[in-house]
Amino acid sequence: MHRIVLLASWCCLGTSFIQAENWPSWRGPGNNGITTDSAPLTWSRTDNIRWKVALPEPGNSTPIIWGDRVFLTQALDGGKRRALMAFRRADGRKLWQRELPCPVAETTHKQNPPCSASPVTDGQAVYAHFASAGVLACDFQGNELWRRDLGPVLHKWGNGGSPVLFKGLLIVTHGPGEPTFLIALDKRTGNTVWKRHEPAINSPVFGSWSTPIILKVNGRDEMIMPFATELPSKAGSPFGEGEFKGYDPASGKELWRCRGLGSEIYAMPIVSAQHDLVIGISGHNGPLLAIRPGGNGDTTESHRLWRQADKNPQRIGCGVIHEGRLYIANAPGTVECLDAGTGKPIWKERGSENLWGSLLLAKDRLYVTDLTGATHVLAAGPKFEVLARNELNEATYAAPAVAGRELFIRTYEHLYCIAAKKGR
Repeated sequence: MHRIVLLASWCCLGTSFIQAENWPSWRGPGNNGITTDSAPLTWSRTDNIRWKVALPEPGNSTPIIWGDRVFLTQALDGGKRRALMAFRRADGRKLWQRELPCPVAETTHKQNPPCSASPVTDGQAVYAHFASAGVLACDFQGNELWRRDLGPVLHKWGNGGSPVLFKGLLIVTHGPGEPTFLIALDKRTGNTVWKRHEPAINSPVFGSWSTPIILKVNGRDEMIMPFATELPSKAGSPFGEGEFKGYDPASGKELWRCRGLGSEIYAMPIVSAQHDLVIGISGHNGPLLAIRPGGNGDTTESHRLWRQADKNPQRIGCGVIHEGRLYIANAPGTVECLDAGTGKPIWKERGSENLWGSLLLAKDRLYVTDLTGATHVLAAGPKFEVLARNELNEATYAAPAVAGRELFIRTYEHLYCIAAKKGR
């Protein structure tokens, strides 16, 4: 009877919110940081703030939004407890909080607090990956559906890859460090459907903190994930060696691989609207790599379109592709626009300092946060144009999210809902 009632409530949620403007995963509805919704142009700590709620500890994860709910992952007691929180979208009131204990003394960098992974939802349930604390699934009323312990995730710089949904599966990247694996769980039960181990690099610096992306390519589903494979050495590449891998998301079978990335990868793959171009960003001054998805086996020679490897800055956040142009924010504070098909530069200008945040494209505006809590709004076009700089003056590492003309920003102190007043 409990299962029948639960399924009925899921169906009601799915039908009532299906038309709502949502942001269901950390890179949004298209997993590409792009929304057709508008977002406010200007705000401050007092202007255009619909609500803000205090958060108990710092965090880097991005909120997700579905219907009248906002969900957020949150570390407590320095990560000894990991929480999934739900807030009422209208006013920010906390509706519920569910926690998992973390029995492992998980290592991380001071700028990467525990719970960096964002949750994901299908409009029926919400899922969170808490690394060494496991995976938690709840319904929208806060009832726990299941939990899974996947073992410890130990790396000097912590972890950050967010879970993704594919049909009836919840797919999680468990790593970096040893062991590293991809695992697909039945989203209704948490049972393992498939598991694939990947080479783990037990390095104090290098690894992959990325999140996979799932595309439809020539009628075939492909899950694309970047992995580091070799460390830098004096005899080899100064960036090490990394590659894109393509998998069948239903079975975990490897379909293809394409070499050319570096050995430190934070950003999620960037995909074009047509799914015919995927671009990878390496950290540690490593290369940019553009490929065509699809193919079989080693596609390095047949599907690699261009590679930019000289004098690259440190890059942490994700970029976006819009109207054939690739936009990237660099950690030292510059913003670049390149021809996505060739990699040729269009413009490169200084935006701020410490641009770690991933870019968001809302209609024809680019939004990126810096570490001080300023959000820079740029025109998405062939010329560099600053439209606004909006200060919250709170440390901010998370990317913004947009749903229904509302902008959501998570700082180290608060969760903000920002909305322009009517007529503005």
